[in-house]
Amino acid sequence: MQRRRQLAKTIRWGILATGWIADLFVKDLIQTGHSVAAVGSRAQESADRFAKIYGIVRAHGSYQALVEDPHVDIIYIATPHPQHVSAAKLALNAGKHILVEKPFTLNAKEAAEIVDLARAKGLVVLEAMWTRFLPHMRRIRELIADGMIGEVRSITADHRQKLPDDPKHRLNALQLGGGALLDLGIYPVSFAWDILGKPASIKAMATFQDTGVDRQIAMLFQYASGAIVTTLSSSDSSGPNRASIVGTKGRIEIDRVWYSPTTFRVHDNENNILETFDGSVEGRGMQFQAEEAERLVRNGLIESEIMPPSQSVDIMATLDEVRAQIGLKYPSER
Repeated sequence: MQRRRQLAKTIRWGILATGWIADLFVKDLIQTGHSVAAVGSRAQESADRFAKIYGIVRAHGSYQALVEDPHVDIIYIATPHPQHVSAAKLALNAGKHILVEKPFTLNAKEAAEIVDLARAKGLVVLEAMWTRFLPHMRRIRELIADGMIGEVRSITADHRQKLPDDPKHRLNALQLGGGALLDLGIYPVSFAWDILGKPASIKAMATFQDTGVDRQIAMLFQYASGAIVTTLSSSDSSGPNRASIVGTKGRIEIDRVWYSPTTFRVHDNENNILETFDGSVEGRGMQFQAEEAERLVRNGLIESEIMPPSQSVDIMATLDEVRAQIGLKYPSER
């Protein structure tokens, strides 16, 4: 695979923002042989620091300068999610393809604006829901499509972490889209969409921090097939972070941490193990979403079948409905 990448046209990445998630992504890119051509930050000092750490040649002191860099083909947008829509439009209007961190935006309206602009310009837009592109998730989709566990009847998934409780931290700031839903709940929601598609009905309940963000949220989805999905996400307590998919012929049990590279087992209805999958990968596994984005660019495609842009919009609409039910609005929406 490494040789194929070297022989193909090199896709040059630009990194927009220099926070924690950008660090993780760039480490995986560099470790697996991808080209990181430039980084941009709102401050030259931050861009220079990031560039020095990772040996990036060009460091820009503004997002505008980054998207205008002729040595960049695709922009990875790593800002906090309230800034995704403005950063995405900036890059698209400069003619750059984009990989946008999850959650894609704050709401479905912003998501649709990005997707519509990308389509109008014939550019790639891909949500960086890295779990979708991991080897164990690709294999799980194959098993379900092949009928290994029969018709899916239920999915359970949790994403609970003990995150900082400082009221000033981004995760606890309502104006920055903080809370369990967008930072953590997006994973099991996207997982449910990946396996079963759009739910027919949604029910949600939550508890809140003093800052107004949700700290714990439970969601129940039901589908036209009769299948049911249950999820629980929280930012104030650490959970098992496992997931399972149960069908009429068997089940798939995904180990901790289910949304990262991991292992799973397939059982039949008599509890016999039919398959065991080892999800070990090089690095953290964020390179797989980059590989999909590069494949689209090289082949002149603008939409991924694994993470379609229209589904990114629909998932944000699902989260909008969840927020409506729990009474959660962000200041920019008022």
